[in-house]
Amino acid sequence: MSGDFDLSAAELRAVAAYATTAAESVLELFERACPEDPRPREAIAAAREFIAGAPRSRRQRLASMDAHRAAKAAPGEIARLAAQAAGDAASAAYLHPIRKAHQVGHILRAAANAARIRELLAPEDPQAGDRMIRQFAQQAGPALVDVLRRYPPAPVGRSRPAQLMGELDRLLR
Repeated sequence: MSGDFDLSAAELRAVAAYATTAAESVLELFERACPEDPRPREAIAAAREFIAGAPRSRRQRLASMDAHRAAKAAPGEIARLAAQAAGDAASAAYLHPIRKAHQVGHILRAAANAARIRELLAPEDPQAGDRMIRQFAQQAGPALVDVLRRYPPAPVGRSRPAQLMGELDRLLR
């Protein structure tokens, strides 16, 4: 895919795999809160199909939108962040090759959300999210880092997930 720069299918798959791994780490928390809602799991399944070599399709787009709708309807921050991460995993197949800082969210937000969830689950441990961010930084392969460096740094945000995403971005650059 070309735009301001090129993104290959292999690079998109590396980004999708990274986001999907992060989303899978917290999916169960959404499913505990919303056991009847399959949308985030479907988004992860759509992402996994793409990662495994299937072409990009409407399935990833629709599953992403559905998971983000599930996030909006979720009963609490943990479930919302987990569903959003699943939606981000599916949408990673459609990362745009344009030099806009908001695109970094499509690469790193699922990991930042997972780190924020860890903080929420361990309020007695103020370093839980930062440790998780360092773990996600270590899991990033060279292809993901190369793609990330084509974009401007993550936008500065006020929310805790945005702050965690900014820290992950700094560690990876």
